[in-house]
Amino acid sequence: MPLRLGFLGVAHPHALSYATVLQGLSGGDAVAAWDRDEARLAAFAAQTGLETAASPLALLDAVDAVVVASETAFHLELIELAATHRKPILCEKPLVAHPKEVAKLQELLGRHPVRFMTAFPCRYAPAYQRLCEQLRDGAVGEVKAIAATNRGVFPGGWFADPALAGGGAAMDHGVHVIDLFYGMLGEEPSRVSVSLGSELHRLPVEDSAIFSLEYPSGVFATLDASWSRPEGYRTWGDVTMNVVGSAGVIELDLFAQDVEFYGLERHRAAPYGSSLDTLMLKDFIRCVTFDLAPPVGLEEGLRACRAVFEAYSAKIRA
Repeated sequence: MPLRLGFLGVAHPHALSYATVLQGLSGGDAVAAWDRDEARLAAFAAQTGLETAASPLALLDAVDAVVVASETAFHLELIELAATHRKPILCEKPLVAHPKEVAKLQELLGRHPVRFMTAFPCRYAPAYQRLCEQLRDGAVGEVKAIAATNRGVFPGGWFADPALAGGGAAMDHGVHVIDLFYGMLGEEPSRVSVSLGSELHRLPVEDSAIFSLEYPSGVFATLDASWSRPEGYRTWGDVTMNVVGSAGVIELDLFAQDVEFYGLERHRAAPYGSSLDTLMLKDFIRCVTFDLAPPVGLEEGLRACRAVFEAYSAKIRA
């Protein structure tokens, strides 16, 4: 019998992608969703064909595992609800909205241990996996510096509300690539700072963020994690890296597989190749089904949050 999955919150746009992927996966099936916003829930159900649950408890009674895809500010309470009902959890990033919630989440899942995965699909990209293999094999010698980007379109809505999101582009995009840095280097940064701006969209949160990270090994990294892509841009965003080593350079473009499409009104890229959401969801289903520890779990998600919170504490406002 396929694993029955439900959505605790559908505020994050990735919820729609996950529901679409799950409709075509063997071993798992999305069956229901709940959200505190009834209109948003109804629209999601109309797009996906999922049943709607009248309450979070009703959803938990109907499923074997959950995807938490609410506004970030509600992650902690929804994780607690799922964990106390012993439901495995895939949680959208960032895991928490405030620094004080890091210890609370650790303590919560210490009391109520369940299988827990952080939604970091970039970890599953074949190009990134190959990059890590090359670094382990010493292809560029000793890593000295990394210049990376994660630039995208402003998602709109609650992402601009600091009370719901906890922060802006630095929070939304920074955690992804900071996690990738850890997967490459195997160490947390010893110093993190960020320069923030809000000139593009004039938001209550930052839309531009340039991180500087220093690591105990001596590696220095920069990261442009911004909502700097206009609506009409050819792709929603990018993840790129230039890794400089003592014996060479590796350049990575995570989403380089695409076909250029030119229409009468706009230009866009039609991607092909691996679906990172599919790879991640398959792994979550595998870990829950066979009771395995997810490779990208609670600590990976909190580690990236801690780095962003440290950067916020040392921020430079443009």
